[in-house]
Amino acid sequence: MPVPKRKTSKARRNKRNANRNIEVCNFINCQNCNQVALPHQVCQFCGFYKGEKVMETKFDRALRRGSARQKVAARKPEATDVEVVEQPK
Repeated sequence: MPVPKRKTSKARRNKRNANRNIEVCNFINCQNCNQVALPHQVCQFCGFYKGEKVMETKFDRALRRGSARQKVAARKPEATDVEVVEQPK
């Protein structure tokens, strides 16, 4: 098998690859939250695509966990409701 006699230099390699035009992606603004997003993709900030909620975001999960914690805390009896009686010495 033929093997290159010399290493291809970076300049020679880069000149050859210069014509592989890499196109810059277009960006759009989300219709719901007005954040920058890729076209035809779900918005990573709000989870909406074409005006419909299709994905749960980190913020949504944090809100759900916070409300669940509040419910659990509401069920537990408060330590301040119980009177602490000191015993005489």
